[in-house]
Amino acid sequence: MTRAGKWLGDHLVLGAGLLVLLYLLTPIFVVVLMSFNDPASRISYSFDGFTLDNWRQPCQPNGLCESVVLSVEIALLATLFATLLGTLMAFAIVRHRFRGRAGVNVMTFLPMASPEIVMGSSLLALFVSSGFAGALGFWTILVAHILFCLSFVVVTVKARLAGLDPRLEQAAMDLYANEAQTFRKVTFPLVFPGILAAALLSFSLSFDDFIITNLNAGQEVTFPMYVWGAAQRGVPPQINVIGTAMFFLALALVVAGELRARRAARV
Repeated sequence: MTRAGKWLGDHLVLGAGLLVLLYLLTPIFVVVLMSFNDPASRISYSFDGFTLDNWRQPCQPNGLCESVVLSVEIALLATLFATLLGTLMAFAIVRHRFRGRAGVNVMTFLPMASPEIVMGSSLLALFVSSGFAGALGFWTILVAHILFCLSFVVVTVKARLAGLDPRLEQAAMDLYANEAQTFRKVTFPLVFPGILAAALLSFSLSFDDFIITNLNAGQEVTFPMYVWGAAQRGVPPQINVIGTAMFFLALALVVAGELRARRAARV
């Protein structure tokens, strides 16, 4: 084999991986680029000129920042409740044996496997039949988001618990730690990365959701609904500003978590 052929064989997988990564990130690069665009008209989707005005005035279109704040509020609350309930469910499923455990496992996957239009219409029918037809809004969106985020939390935390070495907890108890101390000092720190991953996943799913939200929102307008409505008249570049800011915020959180984990591993 020639030197060039050997080099190609050694770097083929890396090159293919980089090409796939570049393909996945291309839409994000476009969003970042378009956040600096000075469009010639409202219906222009080409880069017509560079400007910083979009970043100086991110709330210029009426209702944009209000929709972002609403989406963030719902996502934070849905993440909080879904993470708490889902973590408790995951511990119950993994650590305890009870009648109907297999059925609970199956039912946990149903919201993930069901199409969003089915779940959204089912929740709408539930709210209407329960007398909330005239009260669709913030609270119905929140309940709907908690329900579909719950499954993802349970699955994520359950996978972390299933891979936990039980000998670590047994060793703590052999050193005279009681159950509460073992949970606080050993179990929870080991499970926390899974809980954090589930929380971040729940936040992104809630902030991003459109179909279920649109069916149960009433008069409220979340950020995805605002984007959909704006697309009928021409997407303002400030939407790309919000998307870019959210991407870099998520990237900063991931990088910070990775650096913290590496620092802890060195200690």
